[in-house]
Amino acid sequence: MSAPLPAAFAAFDPGAMLAPHVAEALWRATEVNAGAARTVPTGFDALDAQLPGGGWPTHSLTEVLTPQAAFCEWRLLGRALPALMHNGGRLYLIAPPKQPHAGGLAQLGVAAGQVLWIDASKPVDRLWVTEQILKSDPAGAVLAWLPQARPEQVRRLQIHAQSCDAPVFLFRPLATLADASPAPLRITVAPAQGWDLEVRIAKRRGACLDESLYLPAMPGNLADVIPPRLHTVPAAPAAPLSREEATHARALGRIAPPAAARVPVSH
Repeated sequence: MSAPLPAAFAAFDPGAMLAPHVAEALWRATEVNAGAARTVPTGFDALDAQLPGGGWPTHSLTEVLTPQAAFCEWRLLGRALPALMHNGGRLYLIAPPKQPHAGGLAQLGVAAGQVLWIDASKPVDRLWVTEQILKSDPAGAVLAWLPQARPEQVRRLQIHAQSCDAPVFLFRPLATLADASPAPLRITVAPAQGWDLEVRIAKRRGACLDESLYLPAMPGNLADVIPPRLHTVPAAPAAPLSREEATHARALGRIAPPAAARVPVSH
């Protein structure tokens, strides 16, 4: 076992011996890197406080690892989307596992005309399309489901993302956490108690974060439909809905949303 450092070394502060402008630029490994690129608030204060720059990064990849596809993605990203859709921004969906629901996206603040759904079934097509979109430096946000992407392919996307001012999210299985990745930000997300999400920051620029974050993520449009007793407990043991609650639920089901633009790709 190594001996403890002498008191003189323990109290040593390298910043005190540097010029002021150099000391201000000094980054300590115990701190979260502020990040040089623009960021977008996530909509969760607790998450923003733990991300470099205080939000979702641009000019960079963010890997979102989930135990099951199409289960937590919209609840995690939904709050950030409205700000990204201003000034002609578009939502690029590359090979989502389920057909986008335009009505649900509209409730998140994304109009059907701002959604571009790219239907690419082959892994090579998904990678090619994602790469071409990143090269175009789009306005808005890029969401790509790439469960089979290899580390060298993710590295190539990271290189292209460095010139892209839109946040870029790659959705991959939780099992890929065991593999190395060139993405500067990697998070895992899974359902937690009630409507919360459990988020862990597996990789970020800066000090590690060992604790889980529990984010309240009930969709806003459900707050008036779901009984208060189900806001904080799992929905499995729920009692039948009252007549008034069932009427609201049926009314929501009768709304037929317009379809998002779908572009099939075969490269």
